[in-house]
Amino acid sequence: MQTRNKVFDDISQLMTNAMGVAQGAREEAETAMKGMVDRWLADRDFVTREEFDAVRAMAQKAREENEALKARIAALEEK
Repeated sequence: MQTRNKVFDDISQLMTNAMGVAQGAREEAETAMKGMVDRWLADRDFVTREEFDAVRAMAQKAREENEALKARIAALEEK
């Protein structure tokens, strides 16, 4: 029967703990970086995709209404 060496058990436990610490540090760094990027984007007055799409839809509707009114005015002028 083979017994486990205490040194190897200690090294194994140390590596496991180190990996847990590294994982926590990585998550913390990601959170900090995301916060910095979000603040930077907010300072630049960029718009979200949803806001852009909403304004584009409003502009398209306004163009269509403008074309309809032009056609109506042209028809009235012909009379």
